[in-house]
Amino acid sequence: MISACDLADLPPGESVRIQADVPIAVFNSDGDLYAIDDTCSHQDASLSDGWLEGCFVECPLHAALFDLRTGMPSCLPAKKPVRTHVVLVHDGHIYVDTSSHERTPVAEPVEASASEAVA
Repeated sequence: MISACDLADLPPGESVRIQADVPIAVFNSDGDLYAIDDTCSHQDASLSDGWLEGCFVECPLHAALFDLRTGMPSCLPAKKPVRTHVVLVHDGHIYVDTSSHERTPVAEPVEASASEAVA
């Protein structure tokens, strides 16, 4: 278990980056807590610096979207998922369990539609 922060220090819509063997980003999405590997699978960018919208985080470098529940990318340029981690709250403090990863199976690469390719 890795200590992240006090629950009161992570308001809804915010994230925190914690140091581990692989850095981890913890997000508070309207009261639901999620933890994923912090580095975008497309290129080295910190997802904790991205934009949170619902259960998705947008990478600040190339706008890839990752589902915080599964780690799966939902649009290009990212094609590979990031690992997800179990988040626990005990006595008002957030912990991340890195011993068991909730990783989803790798799906087929996401293809851009013609309208997305033009944008």
